[in-house]
Parts: sequence; structure tokens; C-alpha cells
Amino acid sequence: MKPAFIFIKNQKEKIMKIHEYQAKELFVKYGIPIPLGKMIQNPEEAKEAAKEIGGGIWAVKAQIHAGGRGKGGGVKLAKNLTEVKEYAEEILGMNLITAQTGPEGQLVRKVYIEGGVDIAKEFYMGMVLDRASEVPVMMVSTEGGMEIEKVAAETPEKIIKAKIDPLFGLQSFQIMEMAYKIGLHKSQMKEFYFFAKNLYDLYMDLNADIVEINPLVLTADDKFIALDAKVAFDDNAMFKHKDIVEMRDFAEEEPAELEAGKYGLSYVKLDGNVGCMVNGAGLAMSTMDIIKHEGGNPANFLDVGGAASPSTVAKGFEIILKDPNVKAIFVNIFGGIVRCDRIANGILEATKITEVNVPIIVRLDGTNAEEAAIILKEANIENIITAVDLADGAKLSVEAVGGK
Repeated sequence: MKPAFIFIKNQKEKIMKIHEYQAKELFVKYGIPIPLGKMIQNPEEAKEAAKEIGGGIWAVKAQIHAGGRGKGGGVKLAKNLTEVKEYAEEILGMNLITAQTGPEGQLVRKVYIEGGVDIAKEFYMGMVLDRASEVPVMMVSTEGGMEIEKVAAETPEKIIKAKIDPLFGLQSFQIMEMAYKIGLHKSQMKEFYFFAKNLYDLYMDLNADIVEINPLVLTADDKFIALDAKVAFDDNAMFKHKDIVEMRDFAEEEPAELEAGKYGLSYVKLDGNVGCMVNGAGLAMSTMDIIKHEGGNPANFLDVGGAASPSTVAKGFEIILKDPNVKAIFVNIFGGIVRCDRIANGILEATKITEVNVPIIVRLDGTNAEEAAIILKEANIENIITAVDLADGAKLSVEAVGGK
């Protein structure tokens, strides 16, 4: 059985993402070298931007919240000003499809034009939280430009890791050890030291979820430059960083997830066909696990929280049903703070204000479960199916969408 939490991590996390050009603005503030670049939203601005940057070669990069842009045609190298404009016209407005956008793709509304760099060697560098050891970890690799997930799967020995005790911070010996293991010369150590130190400071100061540079390039004159930049932040910490919140691009986010947030609902869209409405993140994960175990595929993560009312439950149904892939909805509630009768009334309210034309499988247990059962029974709504327990509910849900 494939655990649902891995499934969610591979799809979309509840983090705040920013564009490459915005990440590089932060890099500059922390003394992390980047190539000269400028963001544009109109192809007519492309030539002037390239002239302002200078040089004889430029990268024209689509700005979307997804990786793999180059493979999808979202990154082009221009060798003259005419090509800069042509590529900007080609990329702006395109529906860019990458492995991370899914088949639906993402509309490109912004382009970043960046000056060329004399590359001697490419590396990878990143910072992330190691959830197993519960400490930040810095990673470097000689496999710059490659998909780090592929490197981790096929040649994990090529990823050098330094686990960092947050009480002491990134230590000099850790940086030197990483530098030695990726084959840097003594003359390159100092430059690498300050680059790594500044990246760590950015990660910690800004409550980042991930900071990734791929590739990190070494120039012919032994300078390290961040040729790419990916930064995402812990959404729960953004109340401390109003300037970063202002960087948020709502056009890049799932509309249903934004709408759910307005009503205090935690929603993540996935690619299955069994809609899920659950209270509590742990129970939601378990629900998706058992749906997967029964051969089904969850369409979403939706946690109605501990203060759900009939109106918020109805809104939850409305949001789930905006996904055309949803063929059934599994409501799995354990009544504690959220009473089961509230959920039952919410289900009935949803059927009045929203056209619920898919089977609703309901498993309610805990506080006022008996009252909830009576409410649903007396409503006598044809497409509401009551389940005995969690396993029964998952089985009925998968059967309802044509599974085993």
C-alpha cells in the first residue's frame, strides 16, 4: 500500500511559493551572487531589458511555480536581441506543461530575462528540513543541472549532506567537508564558504521550507553564482514576514484551495476521483491511505477542522464538486469538538444549495453519531449511503467510482 502522506508530498504541499526572479531578489539581500536579470510581462520590453542587462547571450525563462521548465520549452537561450524578443513572445502566454504542473499545464504570465554566464562547472545546492532527524540539512552535489530526485534514486552517494544542529548553526568544518567531497580546490574554498553560510542564513531567517539552487555554477574565475533559484516558505510562519507575503502570486495557486482558506477549510487538490471530507489531518491521511488500499484514488485532502458548522460543511461540498474528476464523496467524521449532527445537517444543507449528483458515502462516529444517523435516515436522500466503519466507507467509495 502506498501511504497517502507520500502521495500528498509528491503533489502539492501547503507552503507558499515564489517565482525565481523573486527568490533571486532575496538572494541579493543575503549576499548570494546571481546573474543580472529583469522580469518582464510584455514582449515589447524584452529587447530593452536585454540591452540593460548587457552581454551577448541571454536566457529567457518562464516564471511559473513549477520545475522542469526547460524540458517543457519554458527556457530558451537567445544569442541576439531579435531572438530575445522572439522567445519572449513565444513563452509569454504559453500553457507550459511540466512534470510538476501535470497535464493541465500552467499559463505563463511573466518572463525573466537573464544575462549569460561563463560556466566552468555545475553543482547542486539546497536546504531542507530532514523530517526524520528533525534538523535542517544542507545538500550539495556535483550533479548540477540534473533532477535531484533522479540523482537521489540512482546515485545517492553523489549527494553530500550536512545535518545542522539549530542550536549551533552551520559549522565551518561542515562547509569545508562538503567542499572537499565535491572536489573543490583550496582557492575555491573561501568563496564556497560564504556562499553556503549566506544560504543557510536565508533559510533560517525567512522560515523557508526549501531553498534550492540547480545549477549552482562555478565560473572560469572561481566565482560561485546561483544560476537558478527555488524558494518556498512555511505558510504558518508568514505572519512574521509581511514583505514575503506581498510576493505571493495568487494566479499561480489552485483557485479552490484559495477559496477553501477563506472559510477556514484546509484543502489540497489531488488527481483522483474519490472526494474526501474529514475532520483532523491525521484522520484525513488515514482515510486516503485506506482508499488507496482499496484500489481507489483520493481526489483531495479536505479537513473541515474542529469548528465546522453546517454552512462550512456545505461549502466543503461545493469546493469538492468543482473538481470534475470527483465521482463520489467519502465523508469520514469522528465526532469530538465537531458534533456528528452538525455534519449531518451540513450534508443536507449542501444538497439544497449545491447540486450533489454523485454518491455520498457517510461514516459518522463519536459525539451525537446516533442523532446524525437519524437525521440522514429521515432525510431519505437517494444518493447518501451510510457506512458501518472506516473500512466499509472506503470500500463503498471505491465501488461507487467503479473500482473493485
